[in-house]
Amino acid sequence: MDFKTTSNSGDEDEDSGQMADINIVPLVDVMLVLLIIFMVTAPLSIGGINVDLPSSKARSTGMAENRVVLSINVRGNYYIEKMEVLAANLDQRLLEIYQNREKKELYIRADKGVVYGRVVDAMSAAKLAGVTKISMLTQAPSKPDKG
Repeated sequence: MDFKTTSNSGDEDEDSGQMADINIVPLVDVMLVLLIIFMVTAPLSIGGINVDLPSSKARSTGMAENRVVLSINVRGNYYIEKMEVLAANLDQRLLEIYQNREKKELYIRADKGVVYGRVVDAMSAAKLAGVTKISMLTQAPSKPDKG
């Protein structure tokens, strides 16, 4: 099938029209670069507060996109995402967050040196706020060198 364009001058032998093809190779290149950038930065977006997570041999499950992460540092301070929350206000703050949420999931990142009671207090506050699923985030064990 041969497509020809005609000009207003009536000269049908002269092929002055251009094909309107989209060159998708640069688009694919840009998309691959963006994909690599998101793959590298996604694990970094979970953090924010410096927490030394305990290691676990259990395989982790995926995190939800619209997640709430509660971090507890070694001093026992609470952080929701990157904002510090006082222990006295934790119940109220979690209640505000989960009041209109459909998925009531909470991810807890607790430093391995934190007092166990601080983690229990956070879990209790989450349950009072209506959280139905609490997940503890851990670090994958480091592989020993075979050298």
